Amino acid sequence: MLQRLVRTLIRIITNTFFRRVDVAGEAHVPAEGPVIFAGNHPNALMDGWILTAKCGRWPLHFLANAKLWDYRFLGPLLDATGAVPVYRREEHKGEVDNESAFERLYEVIESGNCVGVFPEGVSHVESQLMKLKTGTARIALAVAARGKTTVSIIPCGLNYIHRHRFRSQVLIEFGDPIVIDDDWTEKYRENEYDTVRELTALLANALLAVTLNAPDWSTLRFIQTARRLYKPKTAQLSPSEYVELNRRFVDQYVLTSDDPEMQAFRQDIEDYQARLDMLGIKDHQLRKPMSLGQSFRKLSLRFITMLVFLPLAIPGALLNLPVGWIAAVVGERFSYEKDDIATLKVIATMLLLPAVYVVIAVYVGVTFGWLLALLAVVALTLSFFASVRLIEAEVGLINSMMSIVRLVRLGDEVDDLRRVREGLVDRIRKLVERLTEPDSERMFTSEDFQKSSEPS
Repeated sequence: MLQRLVRTLIRIITNTFFRRVDVAGEAHVPAEGPVIFAGNHPNALMDGWILTAKCGRWPLHFLANAKLWDYRFLGPLLDATGAVPVYRREEHKGEVDNESAFERLYEVIESGNCVGVFPEGVSHVESQLMKLKTGTARIALAVAARGKTTVSIIPCGLNYIHRHRFRSQVLIEFGDPIVIDDDWTEKYRENEYDTVRELTALLANALLAVTLNAPDWSTLRFIQTARRLYKPKTAQLSPSEYVELNRRFVDQYVLTSDDPEMQAFRQDIEDYQARLDMLGIKDHQLRKPMSLGQSFRKLSLRFITMLVFLPLAIPGALLNLPVGWIAAVVGERFSYEKDDIATLKVIATMLLLPAVYVVIAVYVGVTFGWLLALLAVVALTLSFFASVRLIEAEVGLINSMMSIVRLVRLGDEVDDLRRVREGLVDRIRKLVERLTEPDSERMFTSEDFQKSSEPS
């Protein structure tokens, strides 16, 4: 009962914090049988919650850092999800004993259940996958060597559009399973050391195939700007397509970064992005001119959306905005690393919001009766979701107004940037055409680019 409640809570959390969660490669996840889900780890506890909500298997037992059980709130929650505490050697001067933890994991896997691990060992904010620890391979091979079951490792790529931003998007991509069959078991028995490292290397390559990796953040920003310029304006990318196009651009850039034309193009892209930043303008605002009439129609639509949600959202907004502000402050100020901001925001909200609802329910129940208290909680819950939509519409309205002001006030600069952008669009498309193999699969056709160049 408690596990089912926790699973429902995790689904609510992920579907509320993220506006859209896309799943790719679902066919690679077997409906039954033991599985080790091995994912990258860029967003602290949020990674485990998303994997739990979207992997399609339950229960999912996680290996987790034992220090998390020191937090009074987290310990019972981790126990309810079947998490297994593991002590890290670097945090205990090398003197740790995880034998009982691994024995428990073996029993979980041999009973046909699933385990979630993050082979990088720590959550991080790097722009690429970190070197994998060997623990995942050791667990899979040790289970196979016991001869009671055949286990598969499924690589899981967690790709966030804006990982710390409320109502952002995320793609979880499942890769081809790595089946630990008799061949792996025989090699493991003959040479444990080399086999563990061979399997770890194979898993690392599998994770690279389902994650977005760049040499550094400046390169990744260049890639994202280039991708925006290359994409036809009529094309709407899903998170899966967004990550795939970025991945192709990164792979091609790594191969051709010494090309003189590529180096000159990157410099011009970075100059263009710097001018956008200085003027406070986004690239998409230059994609096509928008008349004042079109701008005001867009503003009116967002304003009407706000009016529709306003009556239902007001009670929830009065309660949720202070909670949201406190959660944001907690996430920014109490984060030890940038990777746990979203986790801290969610935990702070989970602690504060139910407490507020309980106080209100008790007050209404004592004063007016417990039936009205129940109705009040239901109404506040509905109001919460309405306030989320209201905030989204409000942010969009403010951004649109600021954009109109900038575009009107900076007329000459904007016109010049549009001309620069048109030149960069032509250059990136010619560069892609020159560097891409003729028989390579294309995401966009020549007709897509022709449509995007037609006046609308």
